Amino acid sequence: MMSAFGWAALALLFGYLALFLWGTTAATRAAGRPVWLFGQARGRGRLAALGFRAAFVLAFFGPLLWLAWPALHKADPLWTEGRTVAAGLIGVFLAGVGAMVAFAAQMSMGASWRVGVVPGATGALVTGGLYRYSRNPTFVGQFALLAGVALAVSSLPTVVAPLVFLWSAVTQVRTEETALRAALGADYDRYTAAVPRWIGLRQGTAP
Repeated sequence: MMSAFGWAALALLFGYLALFLWGTTAATRAAGRPVWLFGQARGRGRLAALGFRAAFVLAFFGPLLWLAWPALHKADPLWTEGRTVAAGLIGVFLAGVGAMVAFAAQMSMGASWRVGVVPGATGALVTGGLYRYSRNPTFVGQFALLAGVALAVSSLPTVVAPLVFLWSAVTQVRTEETALRAALGADYDRYTAAVPRWIGLRQGTAP
């Protein structure tokens, strides 16, 4: 069995993924060009793209698979079957906040939104809204969402999911920063000097 908190966390994850796909479609129309660039990724970027997909698949389908085959969750030492109410409450709250942050950050990118990074295919620099406090608020929100699901539906797949996501995000950001620095030059350098990579207070004046 799975608690109401677990189902709520999975519902939030499903809802976020639906909004993510809708927002990506809207960004494609606004940009007038494809913004889903994962298919063009190479090397570590391709591994990161696979990692992002794996993280969300594990978080959403893992618990459902465990429920479909009871032998799997009975063998899982992390499966709590909803017995930890506090963790469930915190998990749903964290998942909800994470989903809102991730989607708000995506929407504020507008036509500059990209899924993946390819040199020469970057958008205009966005420094307002949540991007005043983090250079990667979408990743911060997505990680919080997956961590919330792991708390609300504790299991091996859901706990592994945010770890895989974190590795993918760190790998992706390294490639992304190189491409943005090459495309945007001094403006991007000033932005990175003023705003932390993940989350924190502004340290200077962004362009």
